[in-house]
Amino acid sequence: MTRGGVLHASVPGRWALLGQVSSLGRHPRKVFYVIAGRYRLEREIGRGGAGVVHLAHDELLDRRVAIKRIGLLPGTTTDDVARAQREARLAAGINHPHVVSIFDLVKEQDCYWLVMEHVDGRTLSELVAAEGPLPERRAAAILAQAADALVQAEKAGIVHRDVKPSNIFITGDDHAKLGDFGIARSSSDTALTHTGMITGSPAYIAPEVASGHPATAASDVWSLGATLFHAVEGTPPYDVGDNVLGGLYRIVNDDPPRLSDGHATSPLLTTMMVKDPEQRWPAERVRDELRRIASGEAPEQTAPAGRPAEATIAMTPVPPAPAPAPAPVPTPTPPPTQGLAQDPAQDQTPEPRSSRRLPMGWLAAALALVLLAGLGAWLLWPDDPERPDTSGSGTEPSTSTEPSPSEEPTSEPTEEPSETEEPTTEPSPANGVAGTRSAMRTFVTDYFSLVTSDPETTFAMLTPEFQAESGGFGAYSGFWSTIESATPRDVRADPRSLTTTYTIDFVTTSGRTTTEQGRLQLVEQGDGFLIAGEG
Repeated sequence: MTRGGVLHASVPGRWALLGQVSSLGRHPRKVFYVIAGRYRLEREIGRGGAGVVHLAHDELLDRRVAIKRIGLLPGTTTDDVARAQREARLAAGINHPHVVSIFDLVKEQDCYWLVMEHVDGRTLSELVAAEGPLPERRAAAILAQAADALVQAEKAGIVHRDVKPSNIFITGDDHAKLGDFGIARSSSDTALTHTGMITGSPAYIAPEVASGHPATAASDVWSLGATLFHAVEGTPPYDVGDNVLGGLYRIVNDDPPRLSDGHATSPLLTTMMVKDPEQRWPAERVRDELRRIASGEAPEQTAPAGRPAEATIAMTPVPPAPAPAPAPVPTPTPPPTQGLAQDPAQDQTPEPRSSRRLPMGWLAAALALVLLAGLGAWLLWPDDPERPDTSGSGTEPSTSTEPSPSEEPTSEPTEEPSETEEPTTEPSPANGVAGTRSAMRTFVTDYFSLVTSDPETTFAMLTPEFQAESGGFGAYSGFWSTIESATPRDVRADPRSLTTTYTIDFVTTSGRTTTEQGRLQLVEQGDGFLIAGEG
């Protein structure tokens, strides 16, 4: 049947069809699908993990809408439908100018259709891809609006869990809206994810979420900070690519990315991307600071609340453990042990050992005093045959009857104080140093020979602190389950700093091979060692 030149037809088991027809009664030139008798699909405008998004026209209210199809897709599960229902319920409960509105959720045949506000513009990721890094004031203005949406969501007890550039929609006049609450959770919700499954986009996910902990409002702040980094730098904070596990590992273990001091948003980013969720600024304070930067005011320089020493350290890369003869510090990708990057406190663990040795400055001063004493003795008693003997100067060319002082007249002053130097070297017997170095190399080799086949044993080879920082045994064994073999070579040990460096060849369970440089910080434990950190 036709009305106004439009064919309305119903097809059993399918959606209603609309097609334009001519007065000559020809076949329709174009076919449209109509959902629930009112939403006419026009074209596909997006595609995500949960479904396809179309631009549609609401025939009843005469407006454009975006409509997401859930179902009838390969791999679609009941969880996807539950997420659509959740997104409709949660987002509809947030009536806010910077949140994409949800209008309806309808079921048509075997599919659910989520009807949303259509934002006439593009996403932040598309904007950055087209224009490059944004000026900081513009980026701050856009992100302030997204932060305002998070403030409202938090008041409603909702955690978004997937804040990222592609979920921030921007109109032509830079009005921003936060969308895609598909994996959001309210405080009363139960989890819809599979056991061990992490939801969210890897490059923007918070470290605690990457470690398997529940997402909180503070996790959204981290993700917003990662989005700010992307907007200002033009690239994601972490280059995940196809290696999702490796990306998650870097998020947990590497220092958070930082902007240079010249950026107005650098201090703020430091407060947002702090590994400890308790140290991050709340979304409301972040929003206010972004507004301040966007207006051209000087940014607030305050570090995260609490533990100022830790906050200061978080603003700069963590330095390697100090060592008198430093070994090369490799880039930590992917490190040999599953754990967090070295904590500053861990970097200082070798210090108690160094306190047993005199500093090099004291050693040089002691040698200088001995030389001066010998020289003074020679000047005061040049003709006394016994004085050179007691002073150790050995400078008499003819009167001395002992062969050893006359054989090495210039080196004697430095050899006599060897008894003074002895306590300052570690350890004095040559075989002791060699034994410690050999034991350290053996420890590292044994560790990697067992780590892929017996992670329980190797997990016990970490200090309790490093075990906790590694995310516990679950995260540790989960990482090493992706590695088929780890073969170290060129293992070098420094007994003074208890550090080892090495080259290691990895073979993943998928057959991929990589070669990395590694470094382990050891501590003494009884007659052996434990791993306290890595770099």
